[in-house]
Amino acid sequence: MIKVLICDDQDVIREGLQAILRSAPDIEVVGAASDGAEALELTARLAPDVVLMDLKMPVVNGIQATRQIREKHPKARVLVLTTYGADEWVFDAIRGGAAGYLLKDTPSELLIEAIRGTAAGKTHIDPAVAGRLFACVAGQSAPPDTAFSEALSERERAVLGLLARGLGNAAIAKRLFLSEGTIRNYLTSIFAKLGVTDRTQAAVVALRHGLVDTTEPR
Repeated sequence: MIKVLICDDQDVIREGLQAILRSAPDIEVVGAASDGAEALELTARLAPDVVLMDLKMPVVNGIQATRQIREKHPKARVLVLTTYGADEWVFDAIRGGAAGYLLKDTPSELLIEAIRGTAAGKTHIDPAVAGRLFACVAGQSAPPDTAFSEALSERERAVLGLLARGLGNAAIAKRLFLSEGTIRNYLTSIFAKLGVTDRTQAAVVALRHGLVDTTEPR
């Protein structure tokens, strides 16, 4: 059973999310917080697997709460669910340790799958947000890092470039005419070479170190 803590300052959103998640037999909502401070308190007491985190809240906002939860309770994974897709919110949340970033108009079935994936250690980024993340980090990227670049094969760089643009395994496989299993193998190798553990970290490293050609069309 996946234990989920909901954190949102709007009653109607908390109640709506609880109603949605009740339809998933493998998910249990163990608590609901109305601000980041309460989320920290409930995370310590209830030990959720996944915290659904809004960002703009009173007392302690979602970015601050995400950072503190990751520092104090590293086993809890934070999945941001918010209406905010602005560059600074996206980047700050991910730098704070968020495992994923979804917008509140995400369909219910995709939200449930994202929670399952987050609990399993995967990263979920809303496609619209992925584009903003790409633009945000690309604007701050350094010249190509030859150590990283030389460590990756040409095919690995191609896979990494598509990952950084927010494509999932199936879409990458289709674009490169490869199987999804082959893409998973490439990602395992890429993560090891970059010293990261998930897709978001890999995308950020790639963009920061100039491993992706930002002039290529998406």
